[in-house]
Amino acid sequence: MLRLDLARLDRERSLQIEARIPPDDPLWEDLEVVFVGPVDFGARASWTGSGEIVVRGTLRASLQQECRRCLEPVPVTLSEEITLVFLPATEPGMEDDGDTRLFEESAAELDLGQAVREEIILGIDPYVVCRPECKGLCPRCGTNLNEETCHCSSEEPDPRWDALRALKKE
Repeated sequence: MLRLDLARLDRERSLQIEARIPPDDPLWEDLEVVFVGPVDFGARASWTGSGEIVVRGTLRASLQQECRRCLEPVPVTLSEEITLVFLPATEPGMEDDGDTRLFEESAAELDLGQAVREEIILGIDPYVVCRPECKGLCPRCGTNLNEETCHCSSEEPDPRWDALRALKKE
């Protein structure tokens, strides 16, 4: 788990964090992403004058995603610069607002795991293509058009448009 020792951070005012999170870590549970190797996380955590904790660093991971056109596996490298800001929860009912996260000042450690998970999710490209000239799949029979030519007739009308064709004829 990615934990930041708050007592040590208070003493030293700034800490270097290095972590290598394995691809089968419970942190990645329920993610529809296949990690090819570990996720590398390197950052510097610092106290600010106003009592906030700022964590700046990088995330690097090798993923395998599906091409959005032909559904073939595509190796992808994720490299993200991140900045995480943690505010002390001074009042009951305070909530994270997306840009800042809350932490309990009385806590001994700050768990960075969920914040790193969120950054990975936001950094993943949802529109991965195996190559720019990918032809995709035939919408009728599902044939991968990169590997073979399908013999579907393009003249076959789609029955969902019959009502509009009838209006056009009137």
